Amino acid sequence: MTLIPYSINRKDVWDAFVQESKNGTFLLQRNFMDYHSDRFFDCSLLVYDGVSPDDEYKESRMTTKDLVAVFPANYDEHTKCVYSHQGLTYGGLIVLPEVTQMEVLAIMQEVLCYYRDYMQVVKVFYKPIPYIYSAYPSDEDLYALFRAGAQLKRRLVSTAINQHNTLKMRTLRTRQAKKAVDHGCYLGHISENDEAGLLEFWNLLEDVLMTHHNSKPVHTYQEIQLLMSLFPKNIKVYVVWHEDHIVAGTVIFESRQVAHVQYIAAGDEGREYGALDLLFKHLINERYKQMEYLDMGTSNENDGQFLNEGLIFQKEGFGGRAVCYDTYEIDLHNSQIDKMTGNVRSVQSETVKYLDLKLVNEKFEPELSSEVTRVVRSGWYLLGKENERFSKLFADYCGSRYCVPVGNGLEALALILLAYKEMLGWKDGDEVIVPSNTYIATILSVTYAGLKPVLCEPHLQDYLMDATLIEPLITAKTRVILPVHLYGRVCDMDAINAIAQKHGLKVVEDVAQAHGVRYKGRMAGNLCDAAGISFYPGKNLGALGDAGCVTTNDEELARIVRTMANYGSSEKYINEYKGRNSRMDEIQAAVLCVKLPFLDNDNERRREIARMYDEGIVNPLITKPVVAQNAEENVYHIYPVRCPKRDELAEYLKQKDIQTVVHYPVPPHLQRAYKEWNNEKFRISERIHREILSLPISPVMTEGQVKRVIEALNAFTAMV
Repeated sequence: MTLIPYSINRKDVWDAFVQESKNGTFLLQRNFMDYHSDRFFDCSLLVYDGVSPDDEYKESRMTTKDLVAVFPANYDEHTKCVYSHQGLTYGGLIVLPEVTQMEVLAIMQEVLCYYRDYMQVVKVFYKPIPYIYSAYPSDEDLYALFRAGAQLKRRLVSTAINQHNTLKMRTLRTRQAKKAVDHGCYLGHISENDEAGLLEFWNLLEDVLMTHHNSKPVHTYQEIQLLMSLFPKNIKVYVVWHEDHIVAGTVIFESRQVAHVQYIAAGDEGREYGALDLLFKHLINERYKQMEYLDMGTSNENDGQFLNEGLIFQKEGFGGRAVCYDTYEIDLHNSQIDKMTGNVRSVQSETVKYLDLKLVNEKFEPELSSEVTRVVRSGWYLLGKENERFSKLFADYCGSRYCVPVGNGLEALALILLAYKEMLGWKDGDEVIVPSNTYIATILSVTYAGLKPVLCEPHLQDYLMDATLIEPLITAKTRVILPVHLYGRVCDMDAINAIAQKHGLKVVEDVAQAHGVRYKGRMAGNLCDAAGISFYPGKNLGALGDAGCVTTNDEELARIVRTMANYGSSEKYINEYKGRNSRMDEIQAAVLCVKLPFLDNDNERRREIARMYDEGIVNPLITKPVVAQNAEENVYHIYPVRCPKRDELAEYLKQKDIQTVVHYPVPPHLQRAYKEWNNEKFRISERIHREILSLPISPVMTEGQVKRVIEALNAFTAMV
């Protein structure tokens, strides 16, 4: 069984399944659900059968016939709760008619465990679809809820009329209907184009609700008008007129074999004449005679806390009977969930991936796919509004005055250095002090700019550039200090900036691995003269391809970087500098705009995982990273440990289905690309690169996976 998060490219598959299912309705089709997307974060799931979860290419082999269920749901990130389904009258597991009880149990277990393990959801609020919406019994999910230890949280009571087995309408209701006709009342239907009629009814509805129930409609007039235009075949408004004005009416959502009443209203005149009796007599005996049910809506007041007995009495007068709309609360920390099908569920056989990028990006669906589609359809792909929007958002996030999007992180650093050469008259061969244990892209940027990298050893404790070793490296040719916030931890910027100021040097920070890290309250990207940033897909804030940016408070620097990144041109075909082509495309800018608001929460999740590692790993063979004095000084892009038997440890974890990565196996000075350094010694860097191992860490990693890693590490033994 495989669960795939809903995304916009799966819309047709979803809707086709809802049509074939035994309990799906138009309210659960994507056009209606997506109407609420501005208010809710969709985390709906599609459940496929007969596909191995270890198959990396599983989606390409999935077909519609493999789809066995869909689960409509929304996520509240503040409470970490999932609702099935906010914005709708009801929601729940949607299955095929031939589904069995055991299949529903297994599906519900997988769904609940997905939200618990991959999204760290704490509770699911489940609203089963009432039986009246199905031609088949729909109690399988109720049994599954019982097995999951669910608790009844809320009950709303509706009144439904069985159109195939109608009860006799009470004499009072019949008399009232005749009274309405005798007083000149007549029936009407408001179309989606009748703005005046709809507004008149809505004003009546709002007045009645406020006067008699001290409440107001869930929808506004503008919303119901939009809904009627979007779903003219499903949403209808029926009214009763007297002379030239509306005295009563109701909104009906037509869904397969059920007509569902959303709002009922009658003014003083309508109540006196029995206008609603006339209306519902018509709906029951004529308009919806061929339907299975007419559901007259819930009769609870004050958010469900008590029943309106008058409404119930009136509705039952038409031959209706009670139908309950229940909401169940499922505590996902309840151990019963792992035992729902009778066998204890185990995830020990699943691979703990170092970084599951697919799962990371699915967190942002369907908005991510929707934004990509929007940009593709816009016809504008470079240097457009998406770049402008991201520039402003990211500059504001960092607290810098300027953000210039570019092609990638390497070019971001190189463009800063090239711009300074233009501004300050630096010469080829001038020197830039860089860490000796960074990723080689940092050093390549210096070379690309025609400058000379000078390597500075790091601290062994935090792997960051050792500020006490910088001054001995400064010469008459030194122009820049380039610290790297390696692995997500911020450097000692006060010490580095003080040295730079003393010697008249520029400071350029490499923030590729430290999006969102703070130093004494200030954000990286705004800690010195300028910053180069990468948005490679695996970064804390990752694009869907290569992308980067430059941040600075220097207006002239920003202007030159922007110009040089566009062939040295700020005006088409006029080239001011010997520039290059380094531009963030519009799709990547739009993607980053979607992801940026979630960066701080994702970083906090990384810190939580790091704390679990810090507290749980006790093996003396493994050296954990030193914890920063302030939590905000590390965003744990990487959780690096050291071990004198690093390769043995990596192989041991591989056998345990735990992926690791070495960042980085060969230090820059021993690379063939810089063979002029191959005979030099940087002992601290060499030791780090010889012993370092990166453990799995990402916002989608589950606590169970973290515990597996910790248990495996603590069980590791080796001869040293």
